[in-house]
Amino acid sequence: MIVVTGAAGFIGSVQIGLLNEAGYDQIIAVDDFNRIDKNYNLGGKKVHSLIHRDEFIFWFERNAAQVDVVFHLGARTDTISKEEQLFERLNLNYSKRLWEISTKHKVQFYYASSAATYGDGSLGFDDNMKDASLLKPLNSYARSKQAFDLWLQKQDKPEHWAGFKFFNVYGPNEYHKARMASVVLHAHRQIQETGVVKLFKSHHPDYADGAQSRDFIYVKDVCQVLIDFYQKDFANNIYNLGTGKARSFKSLVMALFSALDLEAKIEYIDTPEHLRNQYQYFTEAKMDKLSLAGHPCKFKTIEEGVLDYAVNYLQTGEIV
Repeated sequence: MIVVTGAAGFIGSVQIGLLNEAGYDQIIAVDDFNRIDKNYNLGGKKVHSLIHRDEFIFWFERNAAQVDVVFHLGARTDTISKEEQLFERLNLNYSKRLWEISTKHKVQFYYASSAATYGDGSLGFDDNMKDASLLKPLNSYARSKQAFDLWLQKQDKPEHWAGFKFFNVYGPNEYHKARMASVVLHAHRQIQETGVVKLFKSHHPDYADGAQSRDFIYVKDVCQVLIDFYQKDFANNIYNLGTGKARSFKSLVMALFSALDLEAKIEYIDTPEHLRNQYQYFTEAKMDKLSLAGHPCKFKTIEEGVLDYAVNYLQTGEIV
């Protein structure tokens, strides 16, 4: 059996959708299942069982021999929240327990870390850096991800495992994420409502308005990498998972207007004061490590990804 945590969420539900397309349906879907808007993401998917996340560890301890792989994608992902204890419980301690059970029973384990662990980027975005403990994440969410990355280095490990520092993931099935949804979703809603997209002004002398850049990666590409690791023999490690090419927010929005065949209309607004100290002006995954491990690292450009997202999902309301 295959376990997917965060199964009703953004990346987890796409993971199940692509697993179904690849012929897998013996899937244990793990989540809290208390939000109807999230559960919509599971519509039409083939799974063996739904197990509440609070009951799953008990189940896993007793049924690990039936499990081949865990895709651990569930997490508290709010980058603004300061609920340290909640992040410690859901992101750190829960992950530790899943890791320990997987190690004991030789279950493959692939999990979501985050590019947010790189903090302000002053130390770069190199997953080969010798001492990852030097990184200084900027928020509680990122600190919880960093803590797990560091903790597992000193632990016994599953025979096959990998962690992935997701960069800026966008795509279908994120409709429930409210303020934490991607710029593409927010921009599409603004276009529908007013025809104009609002982007933050730059408050940094080295960046023009709209030139703030991220490594945007399409969710289908992210999930395919996880499936590739399950199906093939790649080295156990923690890897960056982005495209390796930063693109500006303006470029992302222009791609959306183009996909919708509309004239681009962008308005720049001040970045809220409370976000400015946590704001990253540039992120770009260094992808050498994953490439050297043997993965082709062929990912959609933002033009390709946004086109698929806009035409096949945003305009139709469909899910993966």
